[in-house]
Amino acid sequence: MHINQNARLSCAPMMDWTDRHCRFLHRLMSKHALLYTEMVTAAAVVHGDRDRLLRFDPAEQPVALQLGGSDPAQLAQAARIAADLGYVEVNLNCGCPSDRVQSGSFGAVLMENAQLVADCVAAMRDAAEVPITVKCRIGVDDQDPAVILPDFLSRVAAAGVDRFTIHARKAWLQGLSPKENRDIPPLDYDLVLAMKGMFPHLHLSVNGGVATLDQAAAFLAQGLDGVMIGRAAYHTPAEILLGADRKIFDGGLDRTAEDVVHLMLPYIAAHLQEGGRLGQITRHMLGLFQGRPGARGWRRHLSEHVHADGAGPDVVLAALEHVTRLAD
Repeated sequence: MHINQNARLSCAPMMDWTDRHCRFLHRLMSKHALLYTEMVTAAAVVHGDRDRLLRFDPAEQPVALQLGGSDPAQLAQAARIAADLGYVEVNLNCGCPSDRVQSGSFGAVLMENAQLVADCVAAMRDAAEVPITVKCRIGVDDQDPAVILPDFLSRVAAAGVDRFTIHARKAWLQGLSPKENRDIPPLDYDLVLAMKGMFPHLHLSVNGGVATLDQAAAFLAQGLDGVMIGRAAYHTPAEILLGADRKIFDGGLDRTAEDVVHLMLPYIAAHLQEGGRLGQITRHMLGLFQGRPGARGWRRHLSEHVHADGAGPDVVLAALEHVTRLAD
């Protein structure tokens, strides 16, 4: 499957959430959905601990690396490293509104400088033979999205990017926290749909507020090329991902949440063998049974027992009994 097909449904890059353990879990639920890393700064890729920051299991593929930065040369170097490590895509973050990101002159603040973004992606494309994509907002602060967004897309596309993910909210860099920026600015899906009409040759995905597979399928039916789901895919992964291959991709994995738990056990055992901690993995599994009888017992058992000395796969199986006992 071509990566543009995988991008029909993707799981958003989310800081502190979409680490390699989360992605391994998500891949067990969908064979085809495109998975993203947390955002990693280009400087960290170039100068930091690459094994810790960039390590992934081949089973996670297709997986894309999201970079933060605004220095074309450094981004190019980071993109080359990512491609050499086997990432199938490198995505430039032009949407994160955090103060830390602004001070580094990357993230959503780049919406104010389309030419710099164009320079960055051109350098990245020259350096790495994998798709270079962009995730952006519809605008920031007092910008008029109906004016700024088409100009941004046009300038960046001219530098060689043909796939964008658009978070359908403005980012308010002054006055709102990163958390508030995920909820308070109103969603403008109509503008994203209008961009597809204006730029039919671009692969455009919508992001922001999408909470169900039915909602994702409706956007695809309206002509968008892809849908990126964030918090819902994390907090209710079984609801989003277990049905994704069937509903969005016409076939793939057909598993239950119980199947996924059992499939995680060898991965958990290997992680513990390496000196890892059980909670580093199970924190991503808490929402697996959301909405089902026994879900509270599952979460509570994991939360209370994962930190005990010697905690291992047996803790996960004991937690699972809270669900299976009620299902019988």
